[in-house]
This record gives sequence, C-alpha cells and structure tokens, in this order.
Amino acid sequence: MRAFPVSRWRLLCALYLACTAGWSLAQTFPARPMRVIIGYSAGGPTDTLGRIVAQKVTANVGQTMVVENRPGANSIIATEMVAKAPADGYTLILASIGHTVNPSLHRKVPYDPIKDFAPITLLATLPVLMVVNPALPVKNMKDLIALAKARPGQLSFGSAGNGSSAHLAAELLKTIAKIDMVHVPYKGNAPALADVIAGQIPLMFYPVVGIAQNVKAGRIRALAIGAKKRLDELPDVPTMAEAGFPSFEESAPWIGYLAPAATPQPIITKLHDEIVRTLADSEVKERMKTLGAVIVGNTPAEFGAFLKADVRKWAEVIKTAGLKVN
Repeated sequence: MRAFPVSRWRLLCALYLACTAGWSLAQTFPARPMRVIIGYSAGGPTDTLGRIVAQKVTANVGQTMVVENRPGANSIIATEMVAKAPADGYTLILASIGHTVNPSLHRKVPYDPIKDFAPITLLATLPVLMVVNPALPVKNMKDLIALAKARPGQLSFGSAGNGSSAHLAAELLKTIAKIDMVHVPYKGNAPALADVIAGQIPLMFYPVVGIAQNVKAGRIRALAIGAKKRLDELPDVPTMAEAGFPSFEESAPWIGYLAPAATPQPIITKLHDEIVRTLADSEVKERMKTLGAVIVGNTPAEFGAFLKADVRKWAEVIKTAGLKVN
C-alpha cells in the first residue's frame, strides 16, 4: 500500500484546524458588546433604523449592540474608523449611499469602499421626500419649480452632507428641471430638517424614515416622493412622476452593515444571520414599515455585488453632473 504523503497530512490537518477554529469562533461570538458606528447625527434615518435593529439584536444574542454616532464629511470619518478597526466583528458600520458615492465625489478618501470592507447585509432602502417650510409659497412641485426659476440661485436646500442621498436627489432635480438652487450641507439629515422646520432653509429632500409625523403636524409640507408608488403613511403625497417629473429616477438611498475586510467568514455569517433574523421579527417589520423603510436583508454576496454596481453607477452620475467636493 502506498504511503499517504506527509505534506498532504499536514495540509488536511491545517484545513481541519481552520474549520474547527472557525466553527468554534462562530459558536462563542459575540462574547462582549458590539459597536455599530453611524456616520451621521442622532435622530436621522440611518440612526433611527440602526437603533431599532440594535435593540432587537441585543435581546436576541445577550450582548449589547451599542450605536455610536460619528458624524462628519458625509460619513468618511466614521467609515475610515471602521476600516482601521480590529477585524473581529465587534466594530461594524451601518453605511449608507455615501459609502459608494464618496470615492467619486472626493479627490481622495482614506479607504477603498469595496476592498477594505466585508459586506454583511443590505438592511433597507429609503425613498426620499421633497419637503418645504410651510411659509414657502408653494403647494406642489410645479409651484416650486416656477419659484426656483423666478429666483435663480436664491433658494437653498439642505442635505445630510455632500454626496448624501438628499444632495444627489436635489442635484438630479436641478438637472431635469433646469433650475439653480444652492446646496447647504449638514452633518446629518436631522439637523438639516430642523432648520427647514425652523425656516432657516426653505427645503430639502429627506429620506422617508420618521418624516410622516412632521408632515401630519404641519411643521413641513411634503410636495412629492421619489418612489414608484405613494407612501402608505402619506397617501396624498404624489410620486415625482405624478408631480410631472417622469424622468426623475430614484436616488436609491440605502443602509447596510459592513465589517472590516479581514473579519473571519464565520463571524460575518453569524452577524448576517442575527440581523436577518431581527428583520423577520413582526414588531421590527411593522416599525420599519410605519417609518417608510423597505426591508431587504440579502446575503453578504448579494450585498457585495450591489455595492460594486452602486459605485459604478454613481461614478457615472457624478461625472456627468460635474460634482466635486475638494
């Protein structure tokens, strides 16, 4: 009988040890609190949804999922922090569209949006709503465009930052409607919305999460939603197509979980499974539906493919629009 080569025995042993180590790692994870870094201010859409999921994951796994807000530079600060964090599954980022936009919008970012991260799951998509201060003399999108054309360069719009979904949606509208408005970037959607309500700026596109109560209370006026159908919570608000802009494309705002690139696959799988399990919870589903979020919860591979496609798409849009931050 021919002897089995020693080198092959060693290879098999190494593979066995790697597999058992990975299995053991997944079984014991998490053994301490986890951090979810959010690159926007507290109270905004990403923060609101992130806290809903974190609360339920905490209850399910018996370890706290702590949400930390690190706003600034359209999430670049927070994203760089997570890219350089230990790849052990205990530091994640709840990323948004800025993740795939920033590399094209800025001359240089301190990380690669694909190579430096391990995708976990696309949590949800968030249609954007055009909202204005009630004092602005407009009742619909037709009025708004007419006012903008009558006052070129005088109307300002807020956003969560350069390259955010709100910013890109407004730039798209400017191109389609051939109007001139001035962009005012904030460190998150929440402070921008606060200034719209206060009358410091007249308007903005805002992700639908948490906005309905302000519309119903009359603190802001909703003109149209950038989605294929009307929002259940605001059935009287028309889509952008219904408002007269059939060529307006959704800016595809989204939020999803990423970990540092070298995070072991068993941990990525465990995180994915726990987050998707949370998204299937009836209470979480109802809360997210009420907020206007569209739940996704896809696989790491599917999210990875989505990210690559999104980087390519926005690179073309930004190039065409001639947008640059620095």
